[in-house]
Amino acid sequence: MTDSPYVPRWATIRHIRRETPSVKRLELELDNGQALGHQSGQFVEAGILGLGEAPFSVSSSPRRTDSFDLVIRSVGTVSEKLHGLKTGDRIGIRGPFGHGFELARFRNRDVLVVASEMGLATLRSLVHELLEERLLYGRLMVLVSAPTPEQLLFKDELAEWTNRRDIDFYVTVDRALDREWSGHIGVVTTLFQQLQFDPKQTVTAISGPPVMYKYALLELLGRGVAPASIFLTMERRMRCGVGKCGHCQINNVYVCQRGPVLSYADAGKLEEAFV
Repeated sequence: MTDSPYVPRWATIRHIRRETPSVKRLELELDNGQALGHQSGQFVEAGILGLGEAPFSVSSSPRRTDSFDLVIRSVGTVSEKLHGLKTGDRIGIRGPFGHGFELARFRNRDVLVVASEMGLATLRSLVHELLEERLLYGRLMVLVSAPTPEQLLFKDELAEWTNRRDIDFYVTVDRALDREWSGHIGVVTTLFQQLQFDPKQTVTAISGPPVMYKYALLELLGRGVAPASIFLTMERRMRCGVGKCGHCQINNVYVCQRGPVLSYADAGKLEEAFV
């Protein structure tokens, strides 16, 4: 029964880092010593015995096999309880589930990553994996946004990416009351004004709130990026992770099974995908 997708595996919290006032990053280790075995873009169900479970993207690279990261925003019963846990506490993990990014389709091409708000929690795994195999890809461009400077995730890593010569990195915030912020102000799509790229050579990964997808797609399609080269994470009301409950269904597609990573060539055919 240990390989059943319906039966959780126990994982112990090794480290907790507060990213923002409402977001924590949990580093977890499976109690059986095995690697989680995920792909970038996949998700797991994290559960509290007797309370319930919720879906979370895996935020660490698949190449890190001794532990994995979940980034959790306190917005509901399960996530609030997870926020209250301490190092050494155990939670149940089911998964990984769904389809992640097929990196074979990224190799030898330029890669544009667009992450808004909590979207970076999903795409951090992909960025780490691209950096770990940096020579297999062309130009790497990363656009990141948050509502305010305080709500930016992974601030230490963003500082490192800013100083790397092998990344074209841009960051923006919607608004800034903090006088210490001297960077760009505006939604993530305003960063496209600073970026030139070859649309025929570029593959794109996007994650963020649904309203952002509409405008990012307008920018990309308007520049000539092919729908098949645009990949979106469609985490939509996922609950069970195994295609049984129907909460994630869009038309005839169960996102937890066909996604959460879908190309726009596929997602664009689903009438309710961007509602």
